[in-house]
Amino acid sequence: MTKKIVIIGGVAGGATAAARLRRLDEESHIVLIERGEHISFANCGLPYYIGETIHDRQKLLVQTVEGMKQRFNLDIRNLTEATEIDREQKMIKAKNLITGEVYEESYDQLILSPGAKPIVPPIPGIREANVFTLRNIPDTDKIKGYVDDKQPKHATIIGGGFIGIEMAENLVERGMKVSLVEKGDQVMGPVDPEMAAYVHQELSAHGVELLLQDGVKSFEKNTVILESGKRIETDMTILSIGVKPESTLAQEAGLETGSRGGIVVDDHLRTNDISIYAIGDAIEVQDYILKQPTMVPLAWPANRQGRIVADNIYGGDQSYPGTLGTSIVKVFDYTVATTGVNEKRLKASGIPYQTIHIHPGSHAGYYPGAEQMAIKLLFSPVGDIFGAQIVSKKGADKRIDVIATAIKGGLSVRDLPNLELAYAPPYSSAKDPINMAGYVATNVLDGDIEIIHWDEIDQAISDGEVLIDVRNPNEFEKGFLSGSLNIPLDELRDRLDEIPKGQRINVMCQAGLRGYLASKVLWLNGFEVRNVDGGWRTYSIAKGLGAKITVG
Repeated sequence: MTKKIVIIGGVAGGATAAARLRRLDEESHIVLIERGEHISFANCGLPYYIGETIHDRQKLLVQTVEGMKQRFNLDIRNLTEATEIDREQKMIKAKNLITGEVYEESYDQLILSPGAKPIVPPIPGIREANVFTLRNIPDTDKIKGYVDDKQPKHATIIGGGFIGIEMAENLVERGMKVSLVEKGDQVMGPVDPEMAAYVHQELSAHGVELLLQDGVKSFEKNTVILESGKRIETDMTILSIGVKPESTLAQEAGLETGSRGGIVVDDHLRTNDISIYAIGDAIEVQDYILKQPTMVPLAWPANRQGRIVADNIYGGDQSYPGTLGTSIVKVFDYTVATTGVNEKRLKASGIPYQTIHIHPGSHAGYYPGAEQMAIKLLFSPVGDIFGAQIVSKKGADKRIDVIATAIKGGLSVRDLPNLELAYAPPYSSAKDPINMAGYVATNVLDGDIEIIHWDEIDQAISDGEVLIDVRNPNEFEKGFLSGSLNIPLDELRDRLDEIPKGQRINVMCQAGLRGYLASKVLWLNGFEVRNVDGGWRTYSIAKGLGAKITVG
């Protein structure tokens, strides 16, 4: 039986669903309605076009209207807005935004892929200020046109999420001074504070003025007035404080939505109306790890959901198991990658967990160009992997993908040492950083080592516990914790008599490995000992040493 399927919204989810539907059936009438001019474009490439890393605007258009019509035999109606859903009659009302014509369109199945829109609070003076948002091609054209024509000297970015960070980098690359204002105490919410601290340091190193725990009170022409009272003279402002689902159409039709406005769907991506599916940034999904409702506006989930819905419409039985939230962002010379659940959410959910930090080289140290990585791994008391965060100049992308795959494959941290990963000196080490993370996590689970974290060591010293720093004197002099005793690892066995008996000993090195070795020496000699997880590297970065930050 020939079906008539109407899709509201293009880009990642809607366009993917349309193409998959046609590949499954040649006869169905597939209507794609898109409010904008473009039906399929590369959202994630927009900042890099503004920054002129990408020069050809046409390359942002994944599919053109005419190209997709011809290739997939689709009835595409761009510059058309769906304004109403009549579920009883299985009819939508649409308006042609060029001619003003309003008409009705019937459907057998309806797919909602309306996406999300930038949050724009009613800040006093915002309409008179030179304020931009970035979500689509027209937004991009406005920003790039302004930068090209007016050649502004300074930009203020409100919000330290992915888009805000990427825009900061790209505007700096265009020669502008940038101030970045973030209401929270860190940028990049998906990572934990000590990992975000690397981003703070990198932004500072490239001249970005970073203002944390501060928000916008008002605008006065070319001045941004913050809640702290600070005034920023600026030529342009970009709002990047998050997005909210475009779910008004669904709500008005009586479809169920969640507490944050996302359209509620079942595991087959069907709404509470059996004829209506919903996908992409507008829907509420299940967190893959926590099994709790969440919203994750990323490209991979939208693409995957589009394909699943198309399969199910044609009799398939595909389910969407939830979103892991694997993501990655470039911050000047660094890459920040994350997957799964962070420590903040595990704490808030009351879920028992363990965490380790390691700092291996991105490839063999004897081969030129190796960079030190920062890897944080979170796991359950029995070894189930909850998530990971990686910051590095090299190698973060492939390592986060391995961990994301391990999670989806049901592997535990005990399986990570057994992963046989590709090795040659330019690419890795004989023991890949993922193997090393598995070894350290397994040691913690097995009680082979007891660790203390960067945010606990100050209190331990304050309580009178001993801290031995086993780095070499030249490393120690560059930065150390007050009250620590410097005994280099290679001298430790000969200086055991300098260490007080009957007290708990904490050991610190630069990155954790020498601390582990020292801990084993001390433990085998009768001391109660803990190793400072991640060493001085994690501690010093987490404490913000070296980053210029203004706190409101």
